[in-house]
Amino acid sequence: MFVDKVQVSIKAGDGGNGMVSFRQEKFVDKGGPDGGDGGDGGNVVLVASRNQNTLAAFRFQKEIKAEPGKAGFRRKRHGRRGKELEVAVPVGTSVTDESGTLLVDLTQDGQKVIIARGGKGGFGNAHFVSSVRQTPRIAEKGEPGQELNAVFELKMIADVGLVGLPNAGKSTLLASISNARPEIANYPFTTLTPNLGMVDIEKENSLLFADIPGLIEGASEGKGLGDEFLRHIERTAVLVHLIDIYNDSVSDAYKTIQGELKAYRVDLTNRPQLIVLNKIDGMDDEIIDDKKQELLSVAPKKTPIYAISAQSKSGVRELLFAIQKTVMAERKKQAELAPEVSTIPVLTLNNEDSWKITKTDKGFMITGRKIERFAMRTDFDNEHGIQRLRDIMKKMGIMHKLVKLGIESGDIIQISSINSIEY
Repeated sequence: MFVDKVQVSIKAGDGGNGMVSFRQEKFVDKGGPDGGDGGDGGNVVLVASRNQNTLAAFRFQKEIKAEPGKAGFRRKRHGRRGKELEVAVPVGTSVTDESGTLLVDLTQDGQKVIIARGGKGGFGNAHFVSSVRQTPRIAEKGEPGQELNAVFELKMIADVGLVGLPNAGKSTLLASISNARPEIANYPFTTLTPNLGMVDIEKENSLLFADIPGLIEGASEGKGLGDEFLRHIERTAVLVHLIDIYNDSVSDAYKTIQGELKAYRVDLTNRPQLIVLNKIDGMDDEIIDDKKQELLSVAPKKTPIYAISAQSKSGVRELLFAIQKTVMAERKKQAELAPEVSTIPVLTLNNEDSWKITKTDKGFMITGRKIERFAMRTDFDNEHGIQRLRDIMKKMGIMHKLVKLGIESGDIIQISSINSIEY
C-alpha cells in the first residue's frame, strides 16, 4: 500500500540512574563510595534510503522508541549505553512537529539525522567524592530522552511532474518513455498513486518523471482523489501539463488544472511548464493548429505547446529534448539563487546558564535550561540530593534573588512543571 503521510510518536532512550554504593574496606567509613554512573539513552536516528518508497511501515507502528541506558553498578562500573535506533525512511521525507515547523528534510540517499537525543546518564556517588565530602550519599537520576510527536511526509524527488485531467494520457506517456508500468485503462482515475519512471534522454543524461493521479475541478476541496498527491511535485523542476486533444474545450481543461495548482498550499503555477496536446493520431494538422491557438489565448506568453501521441510516440522525442533543456535551465537557475554556505563557523552565545523567576500563587517558578537539567537529575526522595540542588541554586545566584523577591518559609519553589522543593 502506498502511504505518503503519517503521524508518529518519537521517544529517545532515558539515561540510566547513577548508583549509591559503598565498598567494603577496613578503616574507611562505609567502605568508601563506589557507585557507578548510569549509561546514556539511545538516540533516534532517521536514515534516508532509496530502498524505501513509501511510509507504509509506520501505518501501524505509531511509536518509535530507542533503548534506555542502564543504571550504574557497584565498583564504579558504568551502566550500558542504550542502543541507537536507526529508522529507514524514503528519500524525500520531510519531518515537521505538531505546529508544522520543519525539523528536517531528507533529500539524499544515506543522509542521517538525529531526530531525538537520548538522555544523559546520572552520576553515581563515586563521582561526588571531594576533600570535604568523603562519603557522599547522593546519586543523580538519568535525564529523560527527548520526545516529540512528528509528521512524516513523503515528497518524491523528481525532475519532471506530469499533471492533467483524468485520462489525459499521463500513464501512457510514462510507460512509453520509461520502464515504469503504471496501470492503464480507458476509465477515469486509473492511477491511484504516484508513479516514478527514469527516462533516458541521451546516453549520459536521464530524467526522473513523476506521474500524478488525475486532478478534477474542486480537487483542492477534496473532490475526486483530492490534491494531496500534489506534494510529490513540490520539488520538481518542470511541470508537463497533458491535455487530451479530444476535449471539447482544451482551454477549459487547461484552466481547470491551473486553478487546482494555484489553490494548492504552495502555488505551483509559478513552476516552468510545457503544455502537451496528447492523442493526435489521425487528427488533421489544421485542427491541431486550432487547438494550439485556443491554448495560446489562455496560457502565459512564451509557454511552449507541443502535440504528441503517447501511444504511437509521435512527437515524443522532440518533447523529451525540450523537457531536458527546460529542466537544465531551471536547475541552473535554482543553483544560482541558492544561498552560499559559509565555511566560517558562526559563534553564538550560550544561554544555558540563564534562568528566570516567576511569582506564583504558592511561591515561585524557576525556569532555565541548566537548572531544569539539574532538577531532572535530582532524586527528590533523597534529602542529600535535595540539599545538593539547593547548593547549586545558591551558586547560580537563584537563592539570593529569591530572598530579594521576598520568599518566605513554606513557599514552594517550582522547578520546571514537575519538580518542586519547599523553602
